[in-house]
Amino acid sequence: MDKNQLGSSIWRAANEMRGSLDANDYKDFILGFIFYKFLSDKQTDFFVSWQLPEEQLPGLLTQGDNLYAEMAQKNIGYYIAYEDLFDHWLHKDTDLVVSDVTEAMSRFESNIAAPYKHVYGGIFETFRNSVTKLGADANQRAKKLREIMRIVRDVPTDNSLDYDVLGYIYEYLIGQFAANAGKKNGEFYTPHTVALVMAEIVGEHLRGRAEIEVYDPTSGSASLMLNIGSAIERRSGDKGKIKYYAQELKQDAYNLTRMNLVMRGVAPSNIVTRNADSLGQDWPMIDEYGSTDPLFVDAVVSNPPYSAKWDKDAAERSSDVRFAKYGYAPKSKADYAFLLHELYHLRDDGILTIVLPHGVLFRGGEESEIRKRLIDQNNIETIIGFPPNIFFGTGIATIVMVLKKKRGNDDTVQFVDASKGFVKDGTKNELRPRDVRKIVDTVLAREDVEKYSRVVSREEIIVSDYNLNIPRYVDSSEEPERWDIYSTMFGGIPFTEIDQLAEYWDNLPELRDAIFEEMSATHAQFREGVDIADVVTGHHSVSGYTDSFDAAFEGFDDYLHEKLIDDATDVEIRLAEGEIRRELFARLDGVPIVDDYGVYQLFADQWNIIEGDLGVIQLDGWEQVRGVEPNMVTRKKDGKDVEAHEGWKGTILPFALVQSQLLPDAYATLHGLQETQAAAEARKDELFEEIPEEEHGVDDYCITNAAGTDFRRAGVTNRLNQLLEDVTSPEIKAMESYLDMTPSQKRQMEADHPEYGWDEMEKSSARNKGGEFGKPATVKRIVELKKQVEFEEGSITTQLVEADSLLAEIAEHKKDIKAREEEIHKQTRALIPTLDDAQVSELLHAKWITPLMAQISAVPGRLIEALLEKLCSLQRKYATTLTDVNEQIDDTSAELAQMMDQLKGNDTDMRGIEALADTLGGK
Repeated sequence: MDKNQLGSSIWRAANEMRGSLDANDYKDFILGFIFYKFLSDKQTDFFVSWQLPEEQLPGLLTQGDNLYAEMAQKNIGYYIAYEDLFDHWLHKDTDLVVSDVTEAMSRFESNIAAPYKHVYGGIFETFRNSVTKLGADANQRAKKLREIMRIVRDVPTDNSLDYDVLGYIYEYLIGQFAANAGKKNGEFYTPHTVALVMAEIVGEHLRGRAEIEVYDPTSGSASLMLNIGSAIERRSGDKGKIKYYAQELKQDAYNLTRMNLVMRGVAPSNIVTRNADSLGQDWPMIDEYGSTDPLFVDAVVSNPPYSAKWDKDAAERSSDVRFAKYGYAPKSKADYAFLLHELYHLRDDGILTIVLPHGVLFRGGEESEIRKRLIDQNNIETIIGFPPNIFFGTGIATIVMVLKKKRGNDDTVQFVDASKGFVKDGTKNELRPRDVRKIVDTVLAREDVEKYSRVVSREEIIVSDYNLNIPRYVDSSEEPERWDIYSTMFGGIPFTEIDQLAEYWDNLPELRDAIFEEMSATHAQFREGVDIADVVTGHHSVSGYTDSFDAAFEGFDDYLHEKLIDDATDVEIRLAEGEIRRELFARLDGVPIVDDYGVYQLFADQWNIIEGDLGVIQLDGWEQVRGVEPNMVTRKKDGKDVEAHEGWKGTILPFALVQSQLLPDAYATLHGLQETQAAAEARKDELFEEIPEEEHGVDDYCITNAAGTDFRRAGVTNRLNQLLEDVTSPEIKAMESYLDMTPSQKRQMEADHPEYGWDEMEKSSARNKGGEFGKPATVKRIVELKKQVEFEEGSITTQLVEADSLLAEIAEHKKDIKAREEEIHKQTRALIPTLDDAQVSELLHAKWITPLMAQISAVPGRLIEALLEKLCSLQRKYATTLTDVNEQIDDTSAELAQMMDQLKGNDTDMRGIEALADTLGGK
């Protein structure tokens, strides 16, 4: 499995097994066990690297002080005896009891080397203290622990390769637990896409620095800091140059911070963490580090708890240097307290990105004064508004604010309204890769983008009384539809509405004149008799535009093939996406009309597949491309989801892809049968809906299944036979008499009546030894003849004849399809391991590159379709004028008034009719 499949597989199993246990508590067990497995595997790898045979480890890694304990503590910072290793627990299986785990974790605590206490000390405390939540007694708890261990045993813990499976899975599970943890417990995690935006902005600011220190005062899972680390690594390739400072108030989140940092390969010497309140217990603190120097860093990043309470009075009494210059945030809203705390710890050339609730931009009181001073001191660089409902635990709209201590002469503030760019994912909104990229590019370019971004002067902000509400500066609302009065009355299209398509007219020369002709100095009309679709699609400017677009991407498939397929085992995955993205945008540069980020999204969607496959290749070797593995599916058994083996699948190459490329005839035949089957199923369902409920029948003659949702074949047959019982014809009568004839009489009848379709009978039924047809064949023919009688259209008999035929056809197709599927499946399973390198290369191209190129090639067509829809909408909008409507009303009224003359009635009725005729314009 690639990392996406593995992560989702582990989550499904974990969530299924969780039962009623709170997701936030369950998180500590799953993630804690993954971390313990990581530590166990790391120690085993260490001893194997010292040439100790793995089979000898049970006798060497004993409890207590020994040479190997000393070696481990000196080199990796801790020691785990063999009987306490995760793999040993797995081998114990049902013999494992809760005390095996809790006592091992206690022994781990005592076997941490002193210099590593700050990293590992107390890291399993939440786990040990929460074990009682797993069940009512020791047996239930042990069973649950064993189930959790089986879930995490497949998580790979080697993160030495570029393809960081462990880090991905850990963050994926953290995100899933956050999404399911409820309103109060999801705050330990910042959604990955938001973290990416912040990381890319920070990473670009820190590009080229030799050493970097990053700080998060509300670190949670540490995902924000780690994403910044990844962004810096992509730019420098050096993981060891980054030092992480983290502070977290909650014990479980503090443990999560350390686990995540360690498992992502951060050296313990680059990890400095504290379990404390950042606002109440600031650095420096006299603690185990012996640190008394103030902490100043290159970057601060955080997602603090929104509008939390804090001890404002204590800060004011001590004239806390962090806040004195700017002011003190309200007691009930610590948002600006966190911001000022972080700004204080920033170096003069550093950068701060912080997630805040939208209200900090405009709330009054103390916050208004702090805002004013931040603007006057020129600290705020950028404000990014995000869509609502993208964070776990809250649905409120949020922002990211970018600040610096020293900004030079630039006193502007950039406002970015990214609130409209997202996709719905269940109940949450989620930024797409295109949204992330657009935000980052816009911020780094610091440019104005209509209805999206604006760089605003300090003077304008002062005029707005330091109110930083984004809609004051960026109007991202959609333009309301306007109706032109003249066009509404007399027809035509105002130039102002045609001009809204100026991007098309500017880049598709002469197309506008081919569609419109002037009516006046302000209005135009569609040329008489013009077929908009024909004119647009056949116009030389459109074909020229398509040709220029295609030329921009000429050779792009070869570029991708060389980079991703020819170099699959060596390409740096973490860098490849950025390199291809830059190549993509370079090709789009100068291509008008196109939404560059829409095209980038096509690549980003395909990159998820490519990246996963490349990861498997680099992790497990090139031969994985020829790999075939069991296809495991989830089935319900005793009310629980269980995995079952259902056929085979390619590790990387999908069976269907291999079949379409290398077994085209068999694949096409099977695909054709499946399409025919689908059409028959669709007609059957349609027919079922056409039959009224009163015709469904009862008992043996009921034509529906128990649920009443589909046909029951036996019931259809019984009911149809009942309806056909009295149906007859000369041929039917002859066949009925044939049943009672002697063999010689039967042969004579066939000779005398060749018109009775004996050849048709031979196609579906065999003759007896004497050469005549037996009873089953004859009865079958009689039924067929009865069905061929022409019945009243729409009658139940006609409907059931068709239903019976469809059900027989479907059953036959199913049988044929199943046999062909099994045969082609068997052929494919045998074929994939035998593929040569050229075939593998072609198949990877077909999987990775061909779909992307097809999507990109379709872009001009979609743009022209969008233009056509806009033009047709304009045409419909003013097609019927108000004058036309009034004339139609007048004509209809006059016609109706004339008809009144023909009405007869009593005196009262006639007076009413006369008044109505007057109203309608009659006499």
